[in-house]
This record gives sequence, C-alpha cells and structure tokens, in this order.
Amino acid sequence: MRLELFRTGVLVALSAGAGLISWSGHVLLLPVAGAFPMLWSLARTRLQATAISAAYFLAASRGLPQGVANFYGQDIWPGVLLWLVASSAFVMVHSVLWTDRKGWQKPLRYLAACVVMAVPPFGILGWAHPIIATGVLFPGWGWWGLVVMVAGLGVMTTPYRPAAAITLTGLWLWSAAQWTTPILPASWSGVELEMGASLGREAGLQRQQDLIDVVRARPPGTTIVLPESALGFWTPTVARFWQKGLAGTDITVIAGAAFIDGRGYDNVLVTISAEKTEILYRERMPVPGSMWQPWRAWIGGGDGSGARAHFFANPVVEVATTKVAPLICYEQLLVWPILQSAFHRPDVIITVGNGWWTAGTSIIDIQRASSEAWASLFDLPLVISFNI
Repeated sequence: MRLELFRTGVLVALSAGAGLISWSGHVLLLPVAGAFPMLWSLARTRLQATAISAAYFLAASRGLPQGVANFYGQDIWPGVLLWLVASSAFVMVHSVLWTDRKGWQKPLRYLAACVVMAVPPFGILGWAHPIIATGVLFPGWGWWGLVVMVAGLGVMTTPYRPAAAITLTGLWLWSAAQWTTPILPASWSGVELEMGASLGREAGLQRQQDLIDVVRARPPGTTIVLPESALGFWTPTVARFWQKGLAGTDITVIAGAAFIDGRGYDNVLVTISAEKTEILYRERMPVPGSMWQPWRAWIGGGDGSGARAHFFANPVVEVATTKVAPLICYEQLLVWPILQSAFHRPDVIITVGNGWWTAGTSIIDIQRASSEAWASLFDLPLVISFNI
C-alpha cells in the first residue's frame, strides 16, 4: 500500500513538473508536455489518472489565479476557484477516457482525449495541449508534422514508450540547436505598448491621437498591428478621426477594438487607412467568464451574453493581397482556431493581446511561445502586438 502511494506521488509530481516546465513561456521547452501521455498511461487506477491529469493542468495554468485577481482587483481566492473550475474539463476528459486495458486501447483513448480537448465544446478550455509542441519538434512540416506528433504521443502510452521518448528527445535537441524565431513579414510591424489597464478604457480622443502619432512614426507603406482593445469602442467618430490622422501616410493599421450592439459585443480587429475603415476580424473564442458569458442569455440576463463567440467564422481575412490568420489573446492558447486558419493557407499569422492583467505571471510568454510554435510548424511569418 505504501509503495503504491509512493508511486502515485511520484507520477503526480512528475506530471506537475511537466506542466510547470513546458508551459513556462519558453518555446523550446514546450516538448516537455509530451511526457504527460506517458505518465497518464502509467496510472493503475482511474483515481491515479485523475490526479495525474489535475497535476499537469493545474501546474500548466498556474498563472490564472493571479491573473484573475489582477483583472478584477480582488484577492486571489476567486481566481483559485476559477482555476479549479477551468481544470475540470481537462481532468474529466482524461479521467473518463483512461483505461487499464492492454493493447491499443490506451493509445486510441488518449488520441480520443486529444481530439476532444482540441475542438469545442471541451476545446474551449483546451489549454496546455501537448500537440502545440509540434512546431518545435517538426518545424516546417505542416500537417505532416501534426500526423507524426499525434502518432508519437499515442506511442508514448504503449510499452514502446522508451523508443518514442528517445526519438522525440533526439528531434527536440536537433531542433533546439537550429531554432530560429519566425520572421516578420516585409513591410509589416507589430507595436508593443506599455499602457497598462488604461488601453481601451481611456475614451478621450487624445489617447487616439497618441496612438496615431506612434503609427505615423513608421515608414510609409507599412502595415502596422496594434494590440487587442487598442482603440476602445469602435464608433463612426473614432473611424473618421483615424482616417483623418492617417491622411497622406500610405499606412495601413490593424488594431483591436470592441464593436457593440444591442445583443452584446464583438471583440474585433479593424483595418484603417486614409481611404477606408472596416471590421476585419471577429474573435472566434473570447475568454470564457470574463468576456464570453452565454449563460446570461439562458438565465434572462437581458443585455445579451457579453462578447459573442464566432467559433468557426472568418478563419482567414485579407489585407490588400495578403491572407492573414488572426489570433486574439485567448485564441493563442487553443488548438482549433489556428488549425482552422492553417487549413485555408494563410500568408502570415498575427497575434494580438491586451495582457496588462497578467502581471506577475507567465501567461503572455506562454501565448508568445504558442504562437511561435504554430508559425514554425507551418513556416509562416509572425506579427506579434501586445500591451502590458
């Protein structure tokens, strides 16, 4: 009995370590997540599998309690509660699909868990997915890299796991030795801001003018990306102000904003030039809880359901002749938005976020690492723009 408890403790500790290291915000450490399916498969009971799954996910998402406390200006306990609730999907899926049967039952069930956690509805909380490490192990392989990675993760749950682990580790070391950061596309520029919580909340035109001044300092002909929520509420007045501010510059701006109507709002990217303005992209998956709140409509909230989720809409958008795969904030932590976009063969990935609330955590670093891994997998240029 004591030996079994010791074994369980070791597996749980190793699983927590895998979550902690792989999701530390360093892109080259993402492949450590590949240890999770091995540890999950070594469980001897469903309770052990549950504990191993919980340890991995809670360690990987450890920044959530502090982030929630920062966002709402409260103590850490509401964040801890949300952290535990958020882990429930991952833990439940891996607990239900675990089996002690021999043969191909375990790899098939683990691959089923991978799929379930990659797409809605469970994929809405599908953070820390080991598949995101594919871009580090197989840079430039695209869809073939995903096929090989999925097969490798499946083998990690079989008695052949030592061979799979050695092979993946060798690929990891080889890739790390030659790693290069995804390039920035020609004539594109991502702006990094340090405006804290005021970005998107300060409604005066002076803030808009400050951002216009930042943009006008860039060379003519540049496409400039500003962070999520940079423009605040998107209104005709703001659109006209920006058009006037960009007159004579030949600059195109892509910026985050909120578009409101009577049924809620969309978290959007807009495109602005001296000639025209338009909504370019509507976020497919806003942050559950703080933004996406469908339950408000179910319980008669009356004023809509917060930010709308356009789950499978606008996977790519066009800026001039360039096909763009946009990812706003939370979407960078998930699997299906980027894979849906990649299916449409974009020319560039742009990732934006407003991460002032992540102070004291590694959340932004994890978002950057995930974005770099996906860009590396599909060999695409990457434009990043965050506010902190």
